Amino acid sequence: MRRISMATRDELLTAVSERYRASSRADKKTIIDEFAAATGYHRKHAMRVLRTGPSHERGAPRPSRRIYGAAARGALIVLWEASDRVCGKRLKAIIPTLIEAMERHGHLALAAEVRTSLLQMSAATIDRALQPQREQCSPRRRRAGAVSTIRRSIPVRTFSDWGDPPPGFVEADLVAHSGPVTRGSFVQTLVVTDIASGWTELAPLLVREQTLLVDVLREVRRRLPFPLLGFDTDNDTVFINETVRDYCAAEKIEFTRCRPYRKNDQAHVEQKNGDIVRRMVGYRRYEGIAAAEQLAKLYSPARLFVNAFQPCFKLAEKTRNGAQVKKRYHMPLTPCDRLLADARGRHVARAHHRVSRRSRSGPAIGRDPQRTTSAGHARGCGRRRVDRRLKVGADGAARHLRRRPAHRLARR
Repeated sequence: MRRISMATRDELLTAVSERYRASSRADKKTIIDEFAAATGYHRKHAMRVLRTGPSHERGAPRPSRRIYGAAARGALIVLWEASDRVCGKRLKAIIPTLIEAMERHGHLALAAEVRTSLLQMSAATIDRALQPQREQCSPRRRRAGAVSTIRRSIPVRTFSDWGDPPPGFVEADLVAHSGPVTRGSFVQTLVVTDIASGWTELAPLLVREQTLLVDVLREVRRRLPFPLLGFDTDNDTVFINETVRDYCAAEKIEFTRCRPYRKNDQAHVEQKNGDIVRRMVGYRRYEGIAAAEQLAKLYSPARLFVNAFQPCFKLAEKTRNGAQVKKRYHMPLTPCDRLLADARGRHVARAHHRVSRRSRSGPAIGRDPQRTTSAGHARGCGRRRVDRRLKVGADGAARHLRRRPAHRLARR
C-alpha cells in the first residue's frame, strides 16, 4: 500500500491516541489494527506511540562524523592522481603498495596517523572523499543538444514495420566517395530506393550540407514516377536536422528514421548502395564540381538501365523453422514493370505515363544508333529527344553489361 507522509501520521496519531487510551481492550485491538494498516507501523511500535501520544519535539539531524582530516584527504588525492584516477575499489586495493613505493622513492612523506587513516579507509569513503576533486578534474557533462531533440521528434521505423507499403515510401542513404581518407570535403551520392517497386534514383552531392540535400531531394522528387509519400533515413546529421524535418512536414511527407547502428533497418537502400553505386563508381575519392558533374552524367543513363532493364527479386514471405530460414520471392520484375503492375493509389496513371516511355527503350539496345536517329528525324523533334536519351541509355547499359555477368540479377 502507499505510505502516508510524516505530517499525516502525526495528525492521525493526535486524533486517535486519546481515544485509544480511553478505550477497552477489545476496542484497542481494533484501533491498533487500523492505525498500523494506515501508517505502515509495526503493531508493537503502533502500541507505543498510541500510549505516549504525539511528540512535539523533533530530534535534530545527527551531525556527520568526520574521521579523516584535511591531511588524509590531501594525501588521498596524491595517491589517486598517481594511480591514474582509478575508482575507489581499485584504489583501496593498491593504496598499501603505492604508499610504500612513493615513500621509498621520496615522492611522499606521511605522518603515522595519516598513514593509518589511509590504510583503514573503506572504498566507499574513498569515493566520497574524492568526489569534489573528480568534479573539478572531469569535464562537465555536455547537455543534450538540438540534434538530440530533433532526433527524438522523428519516429523510428524498423525493418519489420514496412509491411507492404504503396509506391512512394522510400529509403534514402548517402554513399561517401572519400577514398581511404575521410578528411576534407568530397562528393557523396544520394541513393533513394522505393520499397514497393525497387525504383532507385541516384544524385551526387557536392558537399554534406542540409540545404543542398533538400535541393537535391526536390530534383529527385521531380524525376520520380510517383509522389513521394515517406522518407526513411539513417541517423546521420545531414538528414536529422530542422531543415529536412520542416521540408518533409511542409510537403506532407512522412519522415522516419532507423534505429542507430542497425543497418538492417535500411536493407533495401543498403543493397542498392553496393550493387549499383559501388559497382559503377568504385571506392576512389571524388571531390570538386567537375567530379560531381561527371557523376551526374553517369547516373542519368544508369537510372534508365537499372529501373527498366534490371529485374530484381522481391521477398514474398519468410518462414523460420528453428535455425533454418526459408524465403520465397516473387517472380523477378524490373522496377518499371513492378510499378505498372501495382494498381494502388492515384499515382498509377502518372507512373504509367512517365515510366512506359522508358520501357520502350528495350529494342534500342539492339538497334543501330544511326538508324534510330534517322527515324527520329522523320518522326519529329520530340521523338529525337527520346531516341537521344535511349542511345545514351543503351551505351551505358552496354558498358555495365560488359563489367557484370549477365546471369546475375539485382537481388533485394
